[in-house]
Amino acid sequence: MAELTAKSPCDGLLPVTIGGMSLTEEQPGNMWIVAPFKGQQDTLSKALEDAHGMAFPAVNRTTGKVGSRAVWFGRDMALLMGPVPDAKLAKHAALTDQSDAWAVVKLDGNGAEDVLARLVPVDLRPQVFKRGHTVRTELKHMMASVTRTGPQALQILVFRSMAKTLVHDLKTAMEAVAARG
Repeated sequence: MAELTAKSPCDGLLPVTIGGMSLTEEQPGNMWIVAPFKGQQDTLSKALEDAHGMAFPAVNRTTGKVGSRAVWFGRDMALLMGPVPDAKLAKHAALTDQSDAWAVVKLDGNGAEDVLARLVPVDLRPQVFKRGHTVRTELKHMMASVTRTGPQALQILVFRSMAKTLVHDLKTAMEAVAARG
């Protein structure tokens, strides 16, 4: 019988450091879609705050902190990263485990916005896209979630099956930005 070994989506691909920028894989723990039932968003937000210390995020925003964060993930939907959702949330929302579905990377360093400017049609400059801001967007030819987590740090999520393509595209853009000096 074959021995199966679990691997992360970016196993063997990361970390990568080019110029003053780094690309690393993150392990956010559990990831659950939380989609409030019709008319339940306010009640869900209160239940989420009671259970996990964060409200349901507004459009294009996050709540919580590192290790326990809710990320706006589309219309009437958030991605709870870190904890397993409290069972009481199921009274107010559909809960779907997404823990193995996403590749999660962090692009950090001077020039990170320049790298993503080559790949996404969104203004990610820090004066516009502040810490706690998030967006669902196209990244070259993949759908992605991009969240600012620090002054020069951006968290990027794509489908797990696109991890190798994501790393290739980001690495190519990092090389181009570094070559410009």
